[in-house]
Amino acid sequence: MAENIYTQRPLFGGAITTSFPVRFQDVSNIRQVPDHQEVFVDPTRDESLVFELLELKANVADQGSATWFLRDLASEQDAEGTVVLEQSGIFEACQLRFRDTPATITTAVGQMALSKGRQGREAQNVVKVYLANLRLKEVVTDVLITAYEPTLINPLSESAAAVGAGLAVPAIQSGFTPMAEIFKVTVSNFKVNDWSLFGAAA
Repeated sequence: MAENIYTQRPLFGGAITTSFPVRFQDVSNIRQVPDHQEVFVDPTRDESLVFELLELKANVADQGSATWFLRDLASEQDAEGTVVLEQSGIFEACQLRFRDTPATITTAVGQMALSKGRQGREAQNVVKVYLANLRLKEVVTDVLITAYEPTLINPLSESAAAVGAGLAVPAIQSGFTPMAEIFKVTVSNFKVNDWSLFGAAA
């Protein structure tokens, strides 16, 4: 399917690029997200990819940092029933090297119940959340790449009108690339083209 074709996508004015399927549309302007965030959505499946640049959390250890950010995300979004399903160790991202220092990456996968926008708890959907934390210590930045994959759509959620209520149809059954694979490709292809985005001098 054409919707599964990966293409290189510019982020933050092209200062960063990565690859993910063409079916994900940039909704950053529509949703008026903060400048340090960019959001891409597939409305037909209610799946989304969020890229976020944060000031480095120096008090958070590298080991388990993705899990820390996953729990922080759950707290910020007032999620319920958050469970961490898996987490990785630390590995170096050789493609993300500023001067002589490579970035470190950790990942975590969790499940939580979230409501969209201003909808209340009664309209929460159950989603699987994939999160990668890329630590760019030389430019004092934590990059978060977060992928959301609904597993159960609440009939009261605004998502129900677009994708239907109840158990979400697995991507592979619908002929789409699974979010787990999209997440891996997106993280592994993440590249900084212009380090001045972070206020850094080459």
